[in-house]
Amino acid sequence: MHKIQLENVRIYTNHGCLHEEDLIGSEYRVDLEISANLSRSAKSDDLIDTVDYVSLNKIIVEEMAQRSKLLEHVAQRILDRILAEESLVESAEIKVAKINPPIGGDVQSVIIIMRQTRG
Repeated sequence: MHKIQLENVRIYTNHGCLHEEDLIGSEYRVDLEISANLSRSAKSDDLIDTVDYVSLNKIIVEEMAQRSKLLEHVAQRILDRILAEESLVESAEIKVAKINPPIGGDVQSVIIIMRQTRG
């Protein structure tokens, strides 16, 4: 298996359980790593033979734009779409970080890490 990583995808959106989070939003960071067989594309040099990272980024951006109370929920939606839409992906791991979360302390970020394997 080979890997493709998207690191530090930055998004400003409004996930959270608090009403204030819905109104003012927060900064988020998403890191994604997928595993796939990239041998064919390494030989062919053809986009059709690989996992298009533009498509991966689009899925992240679209799902992060839909409000969720919990980071786990949005992370699961992203994983589900990647495995449904990208047939070459065998597994994916996602990290969704809420930057400066409103939890009553000096915390840089809260991060949810989830992994899903096909089949």
